[in-house]
Amino acid sequence: MKQAVYGLVLYIFLMLPPVTALAESIMAIHMHMQMPLFVIAGMLMTPLFQKKFPNLFTKWNSNGVPGILLFMIIVLYWMMPRTMDEALTIPAVEIFKFISLPFLAGVPLRDSWKKLGSRGKNSIYVSLSIIFGFMAWLYIFSPNQLCNNYLIIEQKTLGWGFVFLAACILIYFIQTLFIDETEYE
Repeated sequence: MKQAVYGLVLYIFLMLPPVTALAESIMAIHMHMQMPLFVIAGMLMTPLFQKKFPNLFTKWNSNGVPGILLFMIIVLYWMMPRTMDEALTIPAVEIFKFISLPFLAGVPLRDSWKKLGSRGKNSIYVSLSIIFGFMAWLYIFSPNQLCNNYLIIEQKTLGWGFVFLAACILIYFIQTLFIDETEYE
């Protein structure tokens, strides 16, 4: 249960107004730091929810596919430039960010990951690499400012962050093809 406490502390810390203002002031930190930290907070709190609501997870997410689909939908939603802008200008959208990333992305991801087979995990790695590569292309090569609240140079920096993430995920995926992970479980 220590993990749940750490997750709750991280979640509360990320919602503090000075922390939120700082994280959202730079586009790359907003997308590549604040949002993943909300997902991690949800992942840390997952064992508490699994203990409190065991039937929900076994009935709703028995094979891990529904949870991963929910995770992917939420992640794709928050990668869109418009949603980043709206999170800064519309309070209801920012509240949705605070709820959706930990509880609709982080919790389902942690619950689903062990239930997925290697083919499911590999498809997630490949899908995320392709999506991040597309987002990198979009943010780097767009001649227009995609987010009204951020400068074009910040947009290009965010795009290069997506290149780095796509490359890291692809390298990890290739590494999993050559290493038997069952030895480490």
